[in-house]
Amino acid sequence: MNPTPTNITLHRASHVLEVVFDTGETFRLSCEYLRVHSPSAEVQGHGPDQRVLQHGKRDVTITEISPVGQYGVLLHFSDGHNTGIYSWNVLYDLGQHQAENWQAYLDALAAAKLSR
Repeated sequence: MNPTPTNITLHRASHVLEVVFDTGETFRLSCEYLRVHSPSAEVQGHGPDQRVLQHGKRDVTITEISPVGQYGVLLHFSDGHNTGIYSWNVLYDLGQHQAENWQAYLDALAAAKLSR
């Protein structure tokens, strides 16, 4: 069974999207984290070796959340990015692996001499 959100709340002041799943788990995902891990082809490319490292997204916010059927949402970001559907599975995976994903992102930025 795939986890499904029971509540999604955008905390505008703290730039955090809080997602509560029917598993009882709650994830607090920063707008920056969601933006740099967008499932869009623009970020992910069309294969693992085509991923585009995002940078300069520290202050990005979510301006709108649009439902996509019964399986996900489209997040509109303040930098104009609004492609890539965040399915429930994608949101759950981002929540489950937040610590390691974030560290890998910080390491990639450092290696590329780029900033958040």
